[in-house]
Amino acid sequence: MSFRKCYGTEFTSRAILKWADQNDVPWHYIDPGKPQQNAFIESFNGSLRDELLNEEIFDTLDDARRKLALWRYDYNAVRPHSSLGNQTPLQARRALEQFEGSAPGALAQTETHEYQNQTRRLSL
Repeated sequence: MSFRKCYGTEFTSRAILKWADQNDVPWHYIDPGKPQQNAFIESFNGSLRDELLNEEIFDTLDDARRKLALWRYDYNAVRPHSSLGNQTPLQARRALEQFEGSAPGALAQTETHEYQNQTRRLSL
């Protein structure tokens, strides 16, 4: 009988796949060497890594959650994105809703008041 040693990223991947299976979350793979198949998330992950994960030290899980909430608020509501015509994602969503009545399913739903109330209580 042979046992295969499980390393960090492989262990994490297996845990995520197991959770997704147990919770009926569909899992879609990107072909190896084809990150352009999901360019949006590749860009987002790069921004998150460069602007938050590589820059901060997290003392506790609550500290990490607080810093992530502040970064997410800045990313979505403060910072303009060139891909959205130099609007914030929040502004782009509101403009789209004016034209279409409601945003298509591809855009995340907003919880503006609850989200803003939560982030107002947070500070670095």
